[in-house]
Amino acid sequence: MENRATRLFLVRHGEVTNHKGEFRYNGHIDVDLSDLGLSQMKLVAGRLATESINGIYSSDLVRTMRGASAIADKHGISPVADARLKEVAAGRWEGLTFNEVHERFPDESHVRFEDLVNYRIKEGGESLRDVAARVIPALNEIVSRHRGENAVIVAHGGVNRVILCQALNLPLENFFRLEQDYGCLNIIDFYDNTALVRLVNGIL
Repeated sequence: MENRATRLFLVRHGEVTNHKGEFRYNGHIDVDLSDLGLSQMKLVAGRLATESINGIYSSDLVRTMRGASAIADKHGISPVADARLKEVAAGRWEGLTFNEVHERFPDESHVRFEDLVNYRIKEGGESLRDVAARVIPALNEIVSRHRGENAVIVAHGGVNRVILCQALNLPLENFFRLEQDYGCLNIIDFYDNTALVRLVNGIL
């Protein structure tokens, strides 16, 4: 048992109701899954139905909790909500599309993408360094709690990218080099001193 990896099935929630074909900074806004998004999560739940799952964790937003519940229903486990797994807070950009941000705050949008790691969007936004400071301790606790077992985290595109950067030993500047589509599945095996990323952005 001591040499067995701790396997993490890392899932991004499905499509949300306000997506409508264009990226939107939902951040901490509590939007629900669309019908397609729920179908995507049911596909993930089906893929994981035959796995031995010992714990299911989610951010405390409805779009991730609904996905975690779909997976949990197959295993008789109650999902655990953890606010540390919330999406990157987008401050006054929350609810806006890329184009709307550029139109309203052209200087801010330019500066943010020049310094992804440290820049905080005004009125409560987080930098990637801020997000890593809350997400990575949560990840480490989950991996430690399920040593040698299998666990699921249902989170967000930003959170998943932070976890993948950590597992791959990539600086956070590489954040946007890792795609995370709605309803995707990542698989990471954690050992005592390293991690092995077996699947990134798997679409079912």
